[in-house]
Amino acid sequence: MSAEKKSIQLERKQWRENSLLNVMAVKKLSNEIDKIISNQPEKNMEKKMSEDKLIKSINDFKKNIKSTTISIHGKDYATVAPRVAILRRNLGKDLDIKTTLLHHDEKRVVVQADAYIEGLHVSSGLAEEFRAASRINNTSALENCESSAIGRCCAFLAITNDNIASAEEVDQAINVQNKIVESEKKLTLALVELGKVSHIGSYTSWISNNKKLMQDLKDLSPKYYANFLLQFTKIKNQLETKGIVKNG
Repeated sequence: MSAEKKSIQLERKQWRENSLLNVMAVKKLSNEIDKIISNQPEKNMEKKMSEDKLIKSINDFKKNIKSTTISIHGKDYATVAPRVAILRRNLGKDLDIKTTLLHHDEKRVVVQADAYIEGLHVSSGLAEEFRAASRINNTSALENCESSAIGRCCAFLAITNDNIASAEEVDQAINVQNKIVESEKKLTLALVELGKVSHIGSYTSWISNNKKLMQDLKDLSPKYYANFLLQFTKIKNQLETKGIVKNG
């Protein structure tokens, strides 16, 4: 056999091998495409099922909205517990609510709540509570903060009426505002008494008696506290001028 014929046969063999490889590659690609296409409806169906469950939860809440809200200053606010109950009733174990403590010290706590449906993150909510805001918060600020965060998380899932804030959240905000006003009134009266002190002993006693009240106002409203501090400093300077209180 001539060298030319051997060369032709070798080229034909390589061509057949390449053709076979191309056919196999095309078949493999075709199988992969078929697999993607066949799985797509299933994924879409799973997504649709999740969306349907959430929509069902929203509709369920709307139907029962009268039994899940309370009126505060003429506006209806949903409470947290019924929101969670309705979500759980419709979503079952597919709902997962996780809370994270972002900050806590002797003054305040901050909590974040995150909602997951079938493993997919769908909503978040943040809340902050001051320990000095109420007697309940003196011992349970963290628990109240967690409830408020969950309530806001549910609201951002559309489990709400026309108000994002929950009834508990609004009630707590009103309590804080009332306490600020109350503290401000008490300290205004206390400043009058401060101006009447005649010796260092009565001044020291005044400081001791109003220390907690001043700290509460500072924690709840730095703005109001700053105004109080201006008035306090003015009176203290007058007492220093009279020699009742030493400088410093």
